[in-house]
Amino acid sequence: MILKRDLYLKRLHKQKDKDLVKIITGVRRCGKSTLLFDLYYQRLLDDGVPADHIIRIAIDNIKNKELLNPMNLYDELAKLMQGSGRFYVFLDEIQLVESFEDTINGIKRDFDCDVYITGSNSKFLSTDINTKFRGRGIELKMFPLSFNEYYGFRQGDKRTAFNEYMMYGGMPYLIQELEPIQRAEYLRTITETVFTDDIVERYGIRNTDVLRALLSLLCSSIGSYVSSHKIAATLKSNGRASIDHKTVIRYMDHLCDSFLFYRADRYDIKGKAYLKTLYKYYAVDIGLRNAFLNFRQIEPTHTIENIVYLELLHRGYIVDIGKNDQKEIDFVAKNMKDTYYIQVSYTLIDENTRERELGSFKKLDDGYKKIVVTMDDDPFNDLGNGYKKINMLDFLLDEESLEKI
Repeated sequence: MILKRDLYLKRLHKQKDKDLVKIITGVRRCGKSTLLFDLYYQRLLDDGVPADHIIRIAIDNIKNKELLNPMNLYDELAKLMQGSGRFYVFLDEIQLVESFEDTINGIKRDFDCDVYITGSNSKFLSTDINTKFRGRGIELKMFPLSFNEYYGFRQGDKRTAFNEYMMYGGMPYLIQELEPIQRAEYLRTITETVFTDDIVERYGIRNTDVLRALLSLLCSSIGSYVSSHKIAATLKSNGRASIDHKTVIRYMDHLCDSFLFYRADRYDIKGKAYLKTLYKYYAVDIGLRNAFLNFRQIEPTHTIENIVYLELLHRGYIVDIGKNDQKEIDFVAKNMKDTYYIQVSYTLIDENTRERELGSFKKLDDGYKKIVVTMDDDPFNDLGNGYKKINMLDFLLDEESLEKI
């Protein structure tokens, strides 16, 4: 079953024929190859591009073993791009080719072609792209299914579907797997593959127990401030005396480079500056996070906070943690048009919780919308002082919900 990913397809199509290498990145199994080889391929055919002018090569296919040599790959592409008109070149798992950037730059120079590449995270990461294609490439970040996408395929009762999503996340394969045991095992397989192939082997990490302990701590700390010094102290107290905070920082960077986690920085709203201490880390997929913890520590409040953060990234926002004097705003979400201050709370029924959440908005008079996302299911969305409340499912199921509120 091929799942349509209309948002990403639209973003990719906007880059068609621009003189840049299109680079699709994201955690393993989030749908990069399907987006390119199936969905975008069909879109180009619909645009009238002849099939023989669309070249699709999966580098990791055994039949393409000889193409691991960069000169062989160049020669094969040159042979396929004979004739007039523009060619569209799709290369999957390109990181397996040594010095692949030279091959790509060579075919772009010598032929009329539009090039699209994907790569697994083991050798082809977002940080590498900045070095290899600075000024000549554009990155399309892809995420697992948003809840809106998930529900579009799952259907049925919305709350039941959301409960599934909170437990198992949005990896595309899970749409066709209904058995909980099989879902859990699939997610564990992905986490172990990313852990081993994309981090341990890539960086030559020998002390895997420390890395695994750190990953467990981050999974347990979504929505909480993380200090490398405190993590190092915690690991030392648990018998890992060789760890220091610099190693912790390096390992956390590896986890982000592998797209398992995203780091949210703190932004001082009044001072209009980023702060250099204390960050929060959110998992790329709540199901992968739960699987690594063996489906223990399922805490709804931090789970929905993680889901809101990912949804904002999915919609293309830049997302920071807001500092408002001594108060914290869960998310400051910005794009080219708007800025939103967003709090996430499981419920506002309790008066103390309500006062705490709304207190974070006080003395912010810049005109930006101030919104609380909550699981409360009632019609009362006006919280006074211009503050608004939106139900979690209403927020997730309408990608223009923030603009409409």
